[in-house]
Amino acid sequence: MRIGLFMFPSRDPKVMVERIVQVEREGFEAVWLAQVMGPDSLALLALAGQATQKIGLGTAVVPVYLRHPIFMAQQAATVNAAVGGRLSLGIGPSHRVTVEDMWGFSYARAAHYMREYLVVLRTLLEKGSVQFQGDFFKVNVTLQLPQVPMPPIIVSALGPIMLKMAGELADGTVTWMTGPKALEGHVLPRIREAARRAGRPEPCVVVGLPVAVTANKERARARAAQIFQFYGQLPSYRRMLDLEGVQGPQEIAVVGMEEEVEAALRHLASLGVTDFIASVFPEGDGSDEESMNRTRTFLASLVGKI
Repeated sequence: MRIGLFMFPSRDPKVMVERIVQVEREGFEAVWLAQVMGPDSLALLALAGQATQKIGLGTAVVPVYLRHPIFMAQQAATVNAAVGGRLSLGIGPSHRVTVEDMWGFSYARAAHYMREYLVVLRTLLEKGSVQFQGDFFKVNVTLQLPQVPMPPIIVSALGPIMLKMAGELADGTVTWMTGPKALEGHVLPRIREAARRAGRPEPCVVVGLPVAVTANKERARARAAQIFQFYGQLPSYRRMLDLEGVQGPQEIAVVGMEEEVEAALRHLASLGVTDFIASVFPEGDGSDEESMNRTRTFLASLVGKI
């Protein structure tokens, strides 16, 4: 199981590149950037690729409603060429509150929109041209894309329809707020079966969870409840927490001493998780750099061992 870090972009591109360079120096295998309301994550990864040599560079995830699949194909192919084929393109439909209340688009039939989007995007990245007419997209175009293998397309799939789609049309899924029980009983069997039926390779399963190495688990979980409580209010994550049988994000955070954190990661690997991306959070108040450095140092020590 590959081990990486999940991070939010800095407003300063130079600072973000420096942070990714440091992540590579620490020995992590990948860094995955969120795409919310800050700078463009794909552009930041293109910059970081010039200052790094081998670390994997992923997005977790780019919302599809703001980028036409033609533009997404152009941008992804360009970035992947710039970083020497190290890009993993994580994309997803985002959430109704974001798409409708913030951006003003309709979120109706979001899964169907995502399916058409994937067909157009994957065809363009594989072949450079596409003729497609659906309910949401009508595309007839040939692109002159960089001559580089297409990046893996990783979809933020949690529900049954999206997991089936990810298995059939994408290269895997990236999850958030999803614990081992939900992964074993819901996510993994659904995406694997869909990929098998479609004759596709075993899918990547990228799992993101909050992590803190600490002796004070009670304090760390209280801090996690403060930091991550918003995610428990979003319907797609709430369903995953319910499947896990927990009240909130703090209960699925990976928290404890080094041996406890290692055991949790080994359990995820035993289930078939291919990539773990840690959202390292402070045990105490403020940034608490000491506790975060302890967590990062230990996670980096596990690279190549799980």
